[in-house]
Amino acid sequence: MEFLAEVWRRAIVTQPEPDAAVSLGLAAAALAAVVFAWPAVRMLVTVCHEAGHAVVATLTGRTLTGIRLHSDTSGLTVSRGRPAGPGMAATMFAGYPAASMVGLGGAFVVGAGHGIGMLWLFVGLLALMLLKIRNLYGALVVVGLGVLLGAAYWYAPSRALSWLAYALVWLLVLAGPRPVLELARRRSPTSDAAQLARLTRVPQVLWVAAWLVITVGSLALAAPRLLPGVFG
Repeated sequence: MEFLAEVWRRAIVTQPEPDAAVSLGLAAAALAAVVFAWPAVRMLVTVCHEAGHAVVATLTGRTLTGIRLHSDTSGLTVSRGRPAGPGMAATMFAGYPAASMVGLGGAFVVGAGHGIGMLWLFVGLLALMLLKIRNLYGALVVVGLGVLLGAAYWYAPSRALSWLAYALVWLLVLAGPRPVLELARRRSPTSDAAQLARLTRVPQVLWVAAWLVITVGSLALAAPRLLPGVFG
């Protein structure tokens, strides 16, 4: 009980926002990771992508069967229900915008001074996701992310944790558009866009355009929350 009380106490403490120089430095570091460490960053995006499918499948009344994460940074979420209709379409649509939407929500949380609480929320969501992981590699990825965040929370000082939360949010909103741009450059009959086109008769290009608007728009909306010293 004392451990849980300490976790809760630290999670609800409000942290001051970083100054402009630190905010810009965190943004630059996250951008460098997206450019130069893309395979690792893409796995984080894939975790969000598959979580997006899983959450919307559950919300639309489908039965979530399982989630798999693969070493090539791809993933698969399987759910049971009607093979067509709004629920299936919403489930298919939810993957590509998920990382950006998580990042946008996180931007408002850290902007309100609750970066440490946001990190614990991520750990909780990873724990829930682990219940539906159906392969060893996926379990290792999810557990590894949770352990890293949990260890950082326990051993790092509050200011460093706040900076970590900002960096994580920057990483999500900056990385979000890249998979959509990759999808636009290559056509695959098994992609989410192709499956949506078959389900809805709406061309693939329009689905890709919608995802691009959402991901770029999320970045534009998150930036003022993440750079308070720059945007006033």
